[in-house]
Amino acid sequence: MQSSPAEILRLPAAPGRPMKWAMAGLCLAAYVVLAWLSFIHVHKGLPVTPWDPGLGVVFALMMLAGPGAGIVLFAGVVAAEALVLENEADWPIILGIGTITSLSYVIVTVIARRILRIDVALSNLRDVLILLGAGLVGALIDTALLTLFLLAVGQLDARDIVQVFSPLLIGDLIGIAVITPLLLRFVFRQQHQALRELASNIPEAIFYLLLIAAALWAVSGSQNLYGFRPVYFLFVPVVMAAVRHGLDGACISLAVTQFGLIGLLHASGYSAVEFTEFQVQMLVLTVTGLIVGVVVSEREKADRLAREAQARLMERQAGAEHAARLNLVSGMASALAHEIAQPMTAARALARSAQHIVTTPGGDLKRVEKNLSSLLAHIDHAGSIVSHMRDFIRRGRPHVSTIDARKMLEQALTLARAEASAKHVRLKLDAPDDLPMLHGDHVQLEQVVLNLVHNAVEAIAGTGRTDGEIRVSARAEKSPPSIEIGVLDNGPGVDEKIASRLFDPLATSKQDGLGLGLSISTSIVEAHGGRIWLHSHKPGATEFRFSVPLNHPETQP
Repeated sequence: MQSSPAEILRLPAAPGRPMKWAMAGLCLAAYVVLAWLSFIHVHKGLPVTPWDPGLGVVFALMMLAGPGAGIVLFAGVVAAEALVLENEADWPIILGIGTITSLSYVIVTVIARRILRIDVALSNLRDVLILLGAGLVGALIDTALLTLFLLAVGQLDARDIVQVFSPLLIGDLIGIAVITPLLLRFVFRQQHQALRELASNIPEAIFYLLLIAAALWAVSGSQNLYGFRPVYFLFVPVVMAAVRHGLDGACISLAVTQFGLIGLLHASGYSAVEFTEFQVQMLVLTVTGLIVGVVVSEREKADRLAREAQARLMERQAGAEHAARLNLVSGMASALAHEIAQPMTAARALARSAQHIVTTPGGDLKRVEKNLSSLLAHIDHAGSIVSHMRDFIRRGRPHVSTIDARKMLEQALTLARAEASAKHVRLKLDAPDDLPMLHGDHVQLEQVVLNLVHNAVEAIAGTGRTDGEIRVSARAEKSPPSIEIGVLDNGPGVDEKIASRLFDPLATSKQDGLGLGLSISTSIVEAHGGRIWLHSHKPGATEFRFSVPLNHPETQP
C-alpha cells in the first residue's frame, strides 16, 4: 500500500514532530548548500545565475507538507543571502527578499494543492503540467515583485531590469522543473524500488551517462562552429531514458544532464547572458523530457491495470465455470448415484456367485473366471464414472491438449445418461468414428455438451412426457476446417421472447436456474475460437449447435 505525503513526513504518530522538523532542517541545509554551489554571477551585489536548485528542493517539501513549509523557504533565502551570496544589502532588504519569495510560492502551493488537487506522486500528465504551471506562475510572481521591490528600495535602477529579470525567472523555473519532480518521485518510489532492480539497471545507467557525457563534449567542442551550439544533442539520452523508464528515467537523466551542463558552463567561464541562453534551451529539454516520461508512465500504468483486470476477469470466469459445473453436477447427483449403484450391485452378485462356486466341490472354474471378468468390468465402469466426475468438478485452469472428439462426446453422455434415464429421456450419439482431432480443453468442451444436454433433459422433463429423446451429433466441416456439434431434442421448444438473449448472463426460463450455463458455454466456445448458436427453437425439434475450429492450437479463456 502506497503511503500518502502526510504519512511519509509524519509517521509514526508520537515521534512525528521530530521527523517533520528533521525533514525541514535537511531541506533548509540543502537550500543553503546548493545556493552556495550554484552561486556564480553577481550584479550589484545580487546573484543572477539562472539556476536555483535549492528552490526546487524546498518547493518539493511544500508540495508534500503544504504551504506551512514556506517558512523553510523564507529561512533558506535569508540564510543564503546573508551567509553565502555576498549580498551587501541591509537586513530589511534581505528580509523583504525572503518574504516576497516565500509568499510567492506559498500562493502557488495553495492553488496547486487545494484548488487544483495535484497528485504529488505525479502519476498523470495533468499533475506534471500543474507542477510546471505552478512553478512558472510562482517564478513570474516572485521575479516581478522582487524586481519592483529592489527598484523601490534603490538596489536596482531601470537599466538593470533586463539583466536581472530573465536570469531570476529562468533560474527559479528550471530549478523547480529539474529538482522538484525528481524528489517527489524519489519519495514515492524509494519504498518500492527493489535493490535487485537497481542493480539490474547499472549497465544501462552507465550507458546513459556515457551518452550524456558525449553530448556535453559535443556542446563544448563545437561552441564556436558558425555560432552553433548543439545543445539539442542532449535530447537523445534524455528522451531515450524517458521512453525506456518513464517519468523516473526522465527525472534522473534530466538531473544528471543539468548538473553536468552547469559544471561545463562554470568551467568554461560563460557570462550570465550566455548562461541564460543555455538554460532556456535546457528548460525546453526539461519540459519535453518530463512530458514524454509521464506519458510513457501513464501508458505503462494503463497496460498494467489492463493486465490486472484481465487476470481478475479470468479468475472470476474460472470461478463461474466451476460454479456452473457444480450446479450441473448437483442436478445429476441422485441419478448418478443410482448409475454407480447398478454396476456395484451387479459386481457384488457376481462376487457372491464366484465365492459359492469356489466353495462347492467340483465347481465350474470357467464360470468363476467369467464371473470375475464381468465383476472387474463393472467395477472399472463405476470407477471410471467416479474418476471422470471428480476430474470434471476439480478442473480449474484450462488444460490444452489433443482431443478425440467422439470419445469426448461419449464420456459426456456417460455422465449425463444417469440423469436422462431417471427422467425417461433417451440419449443417442450420432458421430462418425473418424472425426478429426481437436485442440483445446477436454473438460471445458465436455462441459458445453453437458450444459446443452442437461438443459434439454430438464426441458423435456418439465412437459411430463416419457418418450423424450436427445440426439447428440457431430460432423466435420471443411470450410472453415472445424467440427460442428449439435444437441437436438423433442422438447417444448424455446420461447421467442427469450431466444434472442439466451446466451446473456443470468438469462434463464427456469425458476431455479442460475442463467450461467449458456453464458459460460459461450465463453468457452469463443475462447476456443468457435461460436455457439440456437439453430432451431421449434417445439419437437429444438437444436443448439456449436463449432470448434481445427486450426486453433490453444485456448485463451
